[in-house]
Amino acid sequence: MDSSLGHCFGSGRQVTVDVFNDTDTPEQLHWHGQKIPTDVDGAAEEGTPFIPAHGKRRIVFTPRPAGLRFYHTHNRAGANLAAGQYSGQVGPVYIEPRQEPGRYDREVFLVLKEFEPTFSRGGDMAMDFLSPPTRVKSLEQAGESAMKASIAKGTQHGYEVSYGSFTINGRMLGHGEPIRVKQGERVLFHILNGSATEIRSLALPGHSFQVVALDGNPVPNPAQVPVLWLGTAERISAIVEMNHPGVWIIGDLADDDRQHGMGSIVEYAGRGGQPEMDRTCAFSLGLRAFREGRCNCSFAGRDDRDDLREGQRCRGRLQSVDYQRRGLPHERQDDPGFVSREARQALSHSYAQRQ
Repeated sequence: MDSSLGHCFGSGRQVTVDVFNDTDTPEQLHWHGQKIPTDVDGAAEEGTPFIPAHGKRRIVFTPRPAGLRFYHTHNRAGANLAAGQYSGQVGPVYIEPRQEPGRYDREVFLVLKEFEPTFSRGGDMAMDFLSPPTRVKSLEQAGESAMKASIAKGTQHGYEVSYGSFTINGRMLGHGEPIRVKQGERVLFHILNGSATEIRSLALPGHSFQVVALDGNPVPNPAQVPVLWLGTAERISAIVEMNHPGVWIIGDLADDDRQHGMGSIVEYAGRGGQPEMDRTCAFSLGLRAFREGRCNCSFAGRDDRDDLREGQRCRGRLQSVDYQRRGLPHERQDDPGFVSREARQALSHSYAQRQ
């Protein structure tokens, strides 16, 4: 299925789904985050029948609960980087609530996904933002003990997975249509990290995100934050008030990932020119922020900056993406920046609402 396309169901309304498997191997389609019977859930270990190679299966279920869910293959990849979650078999599913207050003007769905995976040794991602603000002696001792035991056994260091292409909705930064907005609009972004392995960040210069739901579940008190962090398979729904006219990059804070495609253009009506990307302060955000309804953020490696104000930015600017120099003009929509349908798609689905 084309991961750039989401599917919307009405909560409490039964649906019929035809799942076509166009691959050479049996497949499983898992409905992540939904409470549905095991025979349609898409988990073989729970008893869901496989969809045969080049075959079809019709399933009937009632989508629930309401909120941003998603679908993905449930085949185990193992060492096969062309299988499982490494493939493009992932996309959003939105289950509309019966009552929606509608405190926004429109919705935009974003699927963050990498392609061209390869094995590598050693990480290329700074992980300090995951560290607690204060040192935990017991965790340090446990980690050191495990490392010493591994070295004593002569255990070979494991591999990590790196990626060659990064996309939002199947398009690399600089290709495809921009997200066009108007000043004063309130846009509800539904964001899915469809990666098999990666933690992702997402920022939009000059704007902040009012997080209203995590993994499809409404938070008790929405909190305003300058940057989003999404773990593997995590979903965030956040409202952005369009109050900073210009042409901007909504994308990953990591320069390398963004320059290899992890970003999209946000273009205000009547504005043009090269898109820009500020360096937003990286921080870790705890669930407490959504209980208290305020951003209680701690900067990576700092424990004295818990009073982060909404929209506060680090000094300095990331270099704007030079599309002409890289041969990626903004308006191009042809193959070089597009991860092909064949690469992203192994299952095609057709949905029919049951009358």
